[in-house]
Amino acid sequence: MKRALTLALAFCALQSVNAQDLHFSQTAQTPLLINPGAAGVFDGWERVNINHRNQWLGAGTQFMTTSIAADVNLWKSRFNDKAHAGLGVMFYNDIGGDSKFGSQMGSLTLSGIIPMGRSGHIISAGLQGGFGNRKADLSSVTFMNQWDGAAFDPTILSGEQNTAISFAYMDASAGLYYVYDGGQNSFSRNEDFKLQIGVAGYHLNRPELKYTNGISSDRLHRKFVASAGVVADIPGTVFAVDGSVVQFVQGGHFETLLGMMVRYRFENATKITGNSHDAFVGFGCYVRVQDGIIPSVMVDWRGFQFGMSYDVTLSPLRNAYRGGSLEFSLSYINKNDALFKTRKRRL
Repeated sequence: MKRALTLALAFCALQSVNAQDLHFSQTAQTPLLINPGAAGVFDGWERVNINHRNQWLGAGTQFMTTSIAADVNLWKSRFNDKAHAGLGVMFYNDIGGDSKFGSQMGSLTLSGIIPMGRSGHIISAGLQGGFGNRKADLSSVTFMNQWDGAAFDPTILSGEQNTAISFAYMDASAGLYYVYDGGQNSFSRNEDFKLQIGVAGYHLNRPELKYTNGISSDRLHRKFVASAGVVADIPGTVFAVDGSVVQFVQGGHFETLLGMMVRYRFENATKITGNSHDAFVGFGCYVRVQDGIIPSVMVDWRGFQFGMSYDVTLSPLRNAYRGGSLEFSLSYINKNDALFKTRKRRL
């Protein structure tokens, strides 16, 4: 029966693949997957993000998603008060199930970033283009007509093709991004406040997807993403709150992810020189509405940020498998005080 359950899950995933994209729970650690306008918009010079997710741990088969992204800001001034550009690259690999159904994507992102003087307000617009590839191997999959009454017999001819067609497609996305960083115009230790708001559209060209010998095809639904986040110090303490909400809409599917993390600051930033940034450890919980809860932990120190989360499924899907989803993230930002800094000063 476990084999039948695995097949059912894989079949459901295959049927809905044209409707929903892969996703990570740690959305703050996947900026280029959330908004192309976020490329180059961060406190530092270069940024690298690595994410890995093991989906459906109790499903009896592997569902793995890995993403690697890097972005830089070009011609950015030391005080971030002049217009400049952001450039990013991203690769991801999503594969799972007995069919080894896989989706790979490589993309290039270019953004234009306009700081409004030294007020802390920043507006950015980004364009993202890339190539995707999808493929599957059905040779290890069993079908219902191979059930002999007692077990699945792979020697019984299923009448299905051994492999699904492999195909590539072009993809286009765009986004608008706004940031207010109160730390740029305040020297008070306990009054830091940062706000981020963005809207983005992915698969704007609706790529054609061909799964079976090019005879029939489908189109990837456009995906729209709205996001907001706030980080605020609690005055007079070493604590801060970090809250966020992300809304995904793709075809007839909706996904809402929201939650909050409490940060404990164990190293203070230097407000005037900028030669040191806050270091913190954070604990929190996020909610995927009508699906589950996601306990999370985050550590930030000297340019490195490590995150770990676990999705606890509470929806009816829990009846099909008992495990959740484990996710890790690791990022490095080349700040003035970063451990492996390469730039000490820009004019």
